[in-house]
Amino acid sequence: MSPDPDRLRATVKHLASLDRPSASEGERTAAEWIAERLRGENLDARVEVERAHGTYWIPLGLFSAAGSLAGLAASGGAGRGRRALAVAVSAAATAGIVEDVSAGPHLLRRILPRRNTYNVVAEAGDPDAEQTLVFVSHHDAAHGGFIFNEQLVTRIADRFPAWFERQKTSPPVMRLVAGGPALVAVGALLDSKLIRTLGTAISVGSVAAFADIATRTVVPGANDNLSAVAVVLELARLLRERPVTGIRVVLVSTGSEESFMEGMRGFVRRHRTDLPLEHTRVVCVESVGSPHLIVIEGEGMIRIEDYPLQMRELLAAGARRAGLTVGRGLRLGLATDGLIALRAGYPTATLASVTRYRFPANYHSQRDVPANVDFETVRRATAVCEAVVREVAA
Repeated sequence: MSPDPDRLRATVKHLASLDRPSASEGERTAAEWIAERLRGENLDARVEVERAHGTYWIPLGLFSAAGSLAGLAASGGAGRGRRALAVAVSAAATAGIVEDVSAGPHLLRRILPRRNTYNVVAEAGDPDAEQTLVFVSHHDAAHGGFIFNEQLVTRIADRFPAWFERQKTSPPVMRLVAGGPALVAVGALLDSKLIRTLGTAISVGSVAAFADIATRTVVPGANDNLSAVAVVLELARLLRERPVTGIRVVLVSTGSEESFMEGMRGFVRRHRTDLPLEHTRVVCVESVGSPHLIVIEGEGMIRIEDYPLQMRELLAAGARRAGLTVGRGLRLGLATDGLIALRAGYPTATLASVTRYRFPANYHSQRDVPANVDFETVRRATAVCEAVVREVAA
């Protein structure tokens, strides 16, 4: 039995018709539909409600605004007192940005408005097995924005192809965001107008970018990440039709991934006791509708963290078992639900896909529609995931 391309396509097409911002009614509707389809595969699927803020542009916009104001306050002939205050404020803003984008405790979000977000959880495989494999996708969708215009990357890559070919890490854009208030702090500390002005300009630009994102509509999110939801649902069917013993399989679709993995945070908090670290491995399936299927070596918006080599090799072994190959060697300056599992101590790896420009196709774009998804890659991703299950069970 092999993955059914028509079923994969139908899943993406239906869910893409729903407006699914993080922590929204549309996200809830999608979660309930996914749970119902999993129940149709004779699984005990449930929707788990967690709490989330549901954006990233508000907390990061506030931190960037603080950096901007600190830079302006320290301008001109400001005295030592104002410069010291600017150092303190901009340093705190820098720390806040780094903490928010790096799977930290999300301190600011604890005082911001929160609402419900919706995770789907189901169990397949052998319920009595000691070892567990968790497959994670997400069903919410992102806002668009000018900053996601792919030409910002493609024009550089086309202009300098030899240089671009040597790059093994996609740009960690959030380093620039954190760098704005950081430069303000350094400039105020050293009383350097040049450094302070540069930091203020970057911070103001960040505020403008986050304001732009806030006003944009939600994208269809067919590749990011309904392609992975389709993989999870199809994996459920394949495991029903060809049952496996010796491994418990937990199938998850999270909400609020696009607000920096808030749904996955809730899943980890809720299931730490029934998913012990020593017996659980996590596979994150992310944006598998681009032409080139890859195993991500590591990821992170500020500091790149490598996934355990054993887990990366497990995905590669699954591909070989399925008669397929996966690309290797790329690290992403982004973050997925896999980063939350990794930070929690779980052996984790992420299966993804990219274009020749080493980015997910139509990333956070209104062009991310079912017609632009490479469903052959989605089919191959499903085959790899099934093969990983059977590899571990064997």
